[in-house]
Amino acid sequence: MRYVSTRGEAPAQRFSKILLEGLAPDGGLYVPEEFPRISLAELRSKDYRELAKSILACFMDDIPSLPGIVERTYTKENFQSEEITPLRTLEPGFHILGLSNGPTLAFKDLALQLLGGLFESELQRQDTSLNILGATSGDTGSAAEYAMRGRKNISVFMLSPHGRMSAFQRAQMYALQEANIHNLAVEGTFDDCQDLVKQVNADAPFKERYRIGAVNSINWARIAAQVVYYFKGYFSATADNDQEVSFAVPSGNFGNIYAGYVARCMGLPIRRLILATNENDVLEEFFRSGRYRPRGGAQATSSPSMDISRASNLERYVFELLERDGAALKRLFQKEEFELLVSRQGFAAGRSTHADRIATIRAVHGRYGVTIDPHTADGVKVGLEHREPGVPLVCLETAQPAKFAETIREALGRDPARPAGFEDLERRPQRFEVLPPDAGAVKRIIARCAG
Repeated sequence: MRYVSTRGEAPAQRFSKILLEGLAPDGGLYVPEEFPRISLAELRSKDYRELAKSILACFMDDIPSLPGIVERTYTKENFQSEEITPLRTLEPGFHILGLSNGPTLAFKDLALQLLGGLFESELQRQDTSLNILGATSGDTGSAAEYAMRGRKNISVFMLSPHGRMSAFQRAQMYALQEANIHNLAVEGTFDDCQDLVKQVNADAPFKERYRIGAVNSINWARIAAQVVYYFKGYFSATADNDQEVSFAVPSGNFGNIYAGYVARCMGLPIRRLILATNENDVLEEFFRSGRYRPRGGAQATSSPSMDISRASNLERYVFELLERDGAALKRLFQKEEFELLVSRQGFAAGRSTHADRIATIRAVHGRYGVTIDPHTADGVKVGLEHREPGVPLVCLETAQPAKFAETIREALGRDPARPAGFEDLERRPQRFEVLPPDAGAVKRIIARCAG
């Protein structure tokens, strides 16, 4: 398997070459030269680890240590059960796929725990080091830091929007004391953080000198790992391989739902990918009208992990819409906004507000006795709006409600249950550095602290 850049100006590379790189040298995102097709019949009976090995081998065929990394990653100890992603049936044809049972209680663990093992293995093989630069709107940062903390030859520099995450999310990151973890609170929005990552990566000499890598979903390994749970959810919700299923996906950066698009390209019978946004509805507008119009700053909401107005992974999907014309894509994304004829086949989209998610949390708890977090509530609300008779609906859970106590308290009048080990999280000492949205400031910190 070889990978090409969405901007069309970087040479094709094997997976082991792009794993540590993040953005391509031309500023694009890596995608496979072609999507592999696989047999559903051969996969249906596999457990999560075996399923992951089969699917990931299609994308990572030059990583001989992959089977062992998968075995060490997807364990009951890491994800609370042998199922890894258990399916909860609320009523016939309406399910929630449990993706938040990892170390940081968010779906990002499923990819980032794997990525930690891949990085460590490849760095050891190459006898080199890596400085990871990432941006987070809430959950990616803690999942990445928990996956990378204490690992040899890896330092993490994580940008987060100062004051815009929940207290639980902040404490998960800032309370880590490992010397290789550096939390940088940016005076701005997540979009500012994401722009800073791109600006630092655009400085090729600096990137090369300090071995800058990525853990955000710009890294293809993240997407590949997320493809696995679409197959697992499909097999759990159906009895045969002829049944179509729709997935409702809360998504701000388009990475989570893009993994579903990849799964469909590989042959998974997905009828519709239902994209749910919060008040930051740039993606909803794009799929409704074909107009991509970043707002110049994300609005702070009660589903903060989706407070994003510029979706990085949309570039990968637009690349396909443009029939893989990298030059045309580059011209398009140089504009502040653009319009593009969007095929609605296979996609639906909707918007959820604070009032909607409060009502959805109450309704799901009242009817089914299940507490969901505000992002999952966005997905459930929009998913039910687009539910079709006879087509199973699988809503992707994104996080555990304990991470968003204020919203759960407003919806249900009580705090959510705290998983063991997190009882005193917000009271632990926190270590972070506040800085302006300035790429120079980020570079100075990396130069001072890089491993």
